[in-house]
Amino acid sequence: MAIEKVGVLGCGLMGAGIAEVCARAGLVTVVREVSEELLAKGLERVRGSLARAVEKGKLEPAAAAAALARLSGSVDTAPLADCDLVIEAIVENLEEKKKTLGLVDGVVKPSALFASNTSSLTITQLAMFTRRPDRFVGMHFFNPVPVMKLVEVVRTLMTAEAAFAEATAFVRRLGKDPVACRDNSGFIVNRLLVPYLLDSIRALEEGVGSAEDIDKAMRLGCGYPMGPLELLDFVGLDTTYSIANIMFDEYRETRFAPPPLLKQMVQAGRYGRKSGRGFYEHKAR
Repeated sequence: MAIEKVGVLGCGLMGAGIAEVCARAGLVTVVREVSEELLAKGLERVRGSLARAVEKGKLEPAAAAAALARLSGSVDTAPLADCDLVIEAIVENLEEKKKTLGLVDGVVKPSALFASNTSSLTITQLAMFTRRPDRFVGMHFFNPVPVMKLVEVVRTLMTAEAAFAEATAFVRRLGKDPVACRDNSGFIVNRLLVPYLLDSIRALEEGVGSAEDIDKAMRLGCGYPMGPLELLDFVGLDTTYSIANIMFDEYRETRFAPPPLLKQMVQAGRYGRKSGRGFYEHKAR
């Protein structure tokens, strides 16, 4: 099936990025949010991202204008009805995803492909909230979406071969590089990354080194662009805490258990860049 119109559920950081790359790839794109306020904020995020790409010479002004012309937003589900693909990118909360997917499934045409951008929940349980588990895949993008090339494409035991092939081809159309993943919590990247990030917090707790020295050691010793604690501040400590809890519930392995320091920092509202303070001080956004 040719994918020409895409619906994106959620216009937060990830949803806005996904909507942007779809519109830039020549696809008619409609993003759905739960309130006019969140929708306006999300669409402004897209406009700002496109403007920065133009300023840096990475995008022609005409291409940015064309992308914006292909993008629309709504707080209603009706504009999603004729979408060929719907990508869910709302908050990482199972009950919220269940409610949203069930609502949208009843509106969108039966032939449409559904995908979830979840980073830790299994695709199987999400697919079962719809009447199209054979047309449901994982499509895990990375932040910032317009820059990061990787997309994890996840199939379940129920995913039809044709649906998986369509999803993989779609990712390539966006100019991204797909990797095929089995439906395990965390897929490939987070299954390897989350224990590393949590262990860096444990190293800090145990006095192995200061935050600055732990990060410098991993940047200079391993060639990583960011140290683990810097990365945690970028991703969001609250986001990491939620992902770690989901993965620990799935695997029951101590390497996925959130360290006490992470829990305390989240309870104190120190989420990283988004709140202005995490392991480092940041200008509040």
